[in-house]
Amino acid sequence: MTKPLNRDIRFNAFNMASPGHTWAGLWSHPRDRAFDYNSLDYWIDLAVTAERGLFDGVFIADVFGVYDVYGNSPDAALISAAQTPDIDPALVVPSMAHATKHIGFGVTANLTYEHPYQFARRFATLDHLTQGRVGWNIVTGYLDSGARGMGDKANRDHDARYEAAEDFLAAVYKLWEGSWEEGAVRRDRAARVFTDPAKVHRIRHNGPYYQVDGIQLAEPSPQRTPVLYQAGTSGRGRLFAAKHSEAIFLNGQTRPILAEAVRAVRTAAASFGRDPYDIRMFPGATVIVAPTRAEAFDRLAEYAQYVNTAGQLALLSGWTGVDLSTLDPEEAISYVKSNAIQSTLENLTLRSAEPLKVKDLATLSATGARAPFIVGAPGEVADEIISWVRDTDVDGFNLNRLVSHETLASFVDLVVPELQDRGVYKTSYDEGTLREKLFRRGPLLPDTHPAAGFRRNAGAVAEKPRATA
Repeated sequence: MTKPLNRDIRFNAFNMASPGHTWAGLWSHPRDRAFDYNSLDYWIDLAVTAERGLFDGVFIADVFGVYDVYGNSPDAALISAAQTPDIDPALVVPSMAHATKHIGFGVTANLTYEHPYQFARRFATLDHLTQGRVGWNIVTGYLDSGARGMGDKANRDHDARYEAAEDFLAAVYKLWEGSWEEGAVRRDRAARVFTDPAKVHRIRHNGPYYQVDGIQLAEPSPQRTPVLYQAGTSGRGRLFAAKHSEAIFLNGQTRPILAEAVRAVRTAAASFGRDPYDIRMFPGATVIVAPTRAEAFDRLAEYAQYVNTAGQLALLSGWTGVDLSTLDPEEAISYVKSNAIQSTLENLTLRSAEPLKVKDLATLSATGARAPFIVGAPGEVADEIISWVRDTDVDGFNLNRLVSHETLASFVDLVVPELQDRGVYKTSYDEGTLREKLFRRGPLLPDTHPAAGFRRNAGAVAEKPRATA
């Protein structure tokens, strides 16, 4: 099913509203700006730099809870700022949008601790304020610490999380797509009519996990439903992503692992009646580039000194559900059934070509990255990026944050021109919403997407509100 490289490569600047992201400890590097992750200037400069590089988006990861699987304690995560502390990623988006014109924003939000009614308004608001440049990265959570913080004993079972997500999405689709008809908002000053009540409808949803009875609070935004991102590549997660997502964030430390994940999702998408290439595939990638190869590897050695080993293992323990503090550093990690991110543990064990030692998983390296790891001069980096796209059929990459915003700026200044010279990267933005830029079609979800079935002309999913005394 692999297509030739006849489409532009795409990039997102992968970040997190925290001092630490995928590499614990790098915030302590003297040139790193993530020290100020809780300032607007940090986020505005990030967005402006990514837009200068014609990136499709700033993709903001998030996690609900703290990493306390490692040693049964949050201490390693707290000391190294391993995704802790973190602030609400949705709140930094409007400022970035105001400072830019084209770049999109993928915002991670855990639906497990949301309600569809309030959530639908929040993302409609973001879509309005960004003029249609927002996407939602759908996650269901994997940390028991977050569940305990919300008053539960533990997270839902892995597959049950996706069943709840199906119910949540049905409810928000009804609110976004079916509550307000096209033309409901008149803004007619002369007639003193803002909204036509006949075109606004009450949503009733009575699902196994969520119930809604009300009108969507926000008027339809430019995209109605935000662009839908997802990161599920386990068996159940893959089916969910293939059915709903428009872009998927996935990992794989080798080309065969990544290519198989892409094939599986595209095949599953076709089984739902969707065009397999209506889903943009974005693996994570760690890229270190400098004017010369020697300088790039010098920079790698410099960065590696700041990676916090315990913090990195705390992240991996949380992602896999395995307490790596109980294993010898020379010991290879083994597969066990987990309620965390199943695909991560499977990639490191069942799909790995060789046993991966615990100590190697905490290094700034291809093994530690769990995804493409590219170091070199601009031409070498461009060659590797094109090679990964050809071999795996991905659409582009979520570029991991290393030293912020140094590594992003280096990529923009050194690699983007190389890719443009080779004709595989855009030289200007298309106009329109994030969805229009990603797919070069209208701002709304296509009719083949399951959300389209909840539109007013697709069936009775809503009823007109009743007058109250």
